[in-house]
Amino acid sequence: MSDRPWPTRLSFKASDSVLDIAYDDGARYVIPFELLRVESPSAEVQGHSPDQKKLVPGKSNVRVTAADTVGRYAVRLSFDDGHDSGIFSWDYLRELGENSDALLSAYKDRLKTAGLAR
Repeated sequence: MSDRPWPTRLSFKASDSVLDIAYDDGARYVIPFELLRVESPSAEVQGHSPDQKKLVPGKSNVRVTAADTVGRYAVRLSFDDGHDSGIFSWDYLRELGENSDALLSAYKDRLKTAGLAR
């Protein structure tokens, strides 16, 4: 058994467009669907190196349509825009939760600089 924090609850709240995730160490995070989509760990978004990361505009209203567990370590999320290749490890979801505000702010800044809309 690992001593890493383990998720005890994943609740997809469509009305608020967020994933509410709780861990067994008491941590709880609320992650916007938009952030999950634009920070998807898929090669389609992340590329194969940091300099290949894609800026994904127009996802402010994206919805999660399915969540399928992958082994005991992750969940594959499907979005209503057809994206479904991101496998989110429990550690990566925690990282997104811990850094949600900063990541979303940086994303908005990159969009603005590029002249793109959310």
